[in-house]
Amino acid sequence: MQGYTIGALASACGVRRDTIRYYERSGLLPEPDRTASGYRIYGRDDVERVNFIKTAQLLGFTLSEIVLLLSLRHSQAKSAAEVVELTEKKIRSLSDKLSQLRTIKRALAQLVADCPVDVPVSDCPILGYIAHPQSRRQLRQRSENPHQQVAG
Repeated sequence: MQGYTIGALASACGVRRDTIRYYERSGLLPEPDRTASGYRIYGRDDVERVNFIKTAQLLGFTLSEIVLLLSLRHSQAKSAAEVVELTEKKIRSLSDKLSQLRTIKRALAQLVADCPVDVPVSDCPILGYIAHPQSRRQLRQRSENPHQQVAG
């Protein structure tokens, strides 16, 4: 029997053995054939599949979205429109995330601007803001309305 051991597959794909095992448990990678002594043996398709998974992750797809992409990839009955729809949904999600990150960045920049560096750490307004019970509510509201000013 010829193929890749789990270590060879992991090395060929630039991942750890634990990643391969996790993909198997998650259903991202099919259960491999085994040698008579029980060692996993993977084929070229498995190398391509792991590389597909890792590239999709780099593009921001979650593992559950990757399961869907893999099923679409191997379906003869589906059209590319479904892949486009999933990808457009990912773009919208990333746009929302970027907006949230910009809001967080503005809040942090405002906190830094309001913090005198020559005070003891016990008087640091950044730590005071983080510790204040109202801060989390303010940040959530700001996330929903990104143009609101930070109240320090």
